[in-house]
Amino acid sequence: MECTVHWAGGLGMGFVAETGSGHLLTMDGAPDGGGRNLAPRPMETLLAGAGGCTAYDVMLILKRGRHDVRACQVKLDAERASEDPKVFTRIRMHFTVSGRGVPAAAVERAIQLSHDKYCSATVMLGKTAAIETSFEVIEA
Repeated sequence: MECTVHWAGGLGMGFVAETGSGHLLTMDGAPDGGGRNLAPRPMETLLAGAGGCTAYDVMLILKRGRHDVRACQVKLDAERASEDPKVFTRIRMHFTVSGRGVPAAAVERAIQLSHDKYCSATVMLGKTAAIETSFEVIEA
């Protein structure tokens, strides 16, 4: 896996990342740090990546189990250390899975498998952050 990050130049602290798969991702800093608030912060992008990684796993596991999932959302909330490096120290993930007849036990198992085995991002972030998960299943 590879990625190249370029400073956008000009005023501010904007950056454009080009991923190895050829996609672009824009990031910017807060105005108090010289940014112009035109895009997500790099740490927000990292948190979003962890959410995407685990949601992908949960959906894949549930679909492979032939569960009738109609929607999946994970809401993340993170705390960071107060001093540099301001690593994540706690991440809370709340999953909302909607579908027809999706057993809560299947959702719980999918989240646990992602958290313990498959999601590289959360396993890595778990080295500095306590990761808490919760979920709800909505009949749809």
